[in-house]
Amino acid sequence: MALLNFKKDDGPVPGSLSPEVEAFLDGYSIEVMPRTAEKVEDFRALLPAGTRVYIAHIEGTPIEDMVATAKRLNAEGFPVMPHFPARIIKDTATLKDWIARYQGEANVDQALLLAGGVDQPHGDFHSSMQLMETGAFEAAGFKHLHVAGHPEGNRDIDPTGGTAMVDEALRWKQDFANRTDAKMAIATQFAFEAAPIIAWADSLKAAGIDLPIHIGIAGPAKLQTMIKFAIACGVGPSLKVLQKRAKDVTKLLLPFSPAEVISDLATHKAANPDFNITQVHFFPLGGIKTNAHWAIENGGRAAVPANA
Repeated sequence: MALLNFKKDDGPVPGSLSPEVEAFLDGYSIEVMPRTAEKVEDFRALLPAGTRVYIAHIEGTPIEDMVATAKRLNAEGFPVMPHFPARIIKDTATLKDWIARYQGEANVDQALLLAGGVDQPHGDFHSSMQLMETGAFEAAGFKHLHVAGHPEGNRDIDPTGGTAMVDEALRWKQDFANRTDAKMAIATQFAFEAAPIIAWADSLKAAGIDLPIHIGIAGPAKLQTMIKFAIACGVGPSLKVLQKRAKDVTKLLLPFSPAEVISDLATHKAANPDFNITQVHFFPLGGIKTNAHWAIENGGRAAVPANA
């Protein structure tokens, strides 16, 4: 199905790929970094009211920059979910300091807990489970704790391939959710094909893991950019979708759109209301504005900006 036209002078034209896509994109979230957020004059011109904005904490980014970005987004009316990468947090005192800064300056009460993409821990922590076991988030009254999911596995955790260790960690986190008041969900790595995503989500449900899944989707970007990020992030078999497209010289210079994978997942969700993927989480690999404009063009009422 063709995408709606983009008017450079007037901005993106609101529309929808389908009613199923509009429903599937309702309540989507998006990820930013301090340096990418700086390029956006006003998020209210791009994102629907109440959009959850994750702030990725990359190794080397000062906590001051993270908190300043969170403060700015909170002031514009968006709930903020910063990353807490275990392996770059020195100790429990540092963790509690970060939590206090986010709370005191940016009214943050939610976090994405993950191991973090560094080989050697900077201190006492090497996994998100250790962060949870400190009790620091519970003591601070955090309402939402999200954890990472990997539909195509993660070789940092399962070096030989497969998902055994990843799934074991998710079972531990499911148990944590069962015995605490934490509202938890799984925010996943992105993939490019619906079938393996659906199979993975169904396998979690069959294993008794019923945490809601916020599926990672790569926003529109140049094909070369998409392939670079996909390889760096360890995307699995669905990478072949990009590689196949790269062989077609007529498509090589065209932006890669998430329309197909989102449409397929939305259709499956509409036919299976109990499907455990509940929301979309965008990785704006081609830029925040590009991603938001795509959502406006294809998400109908689900993507109307806050100040529209």
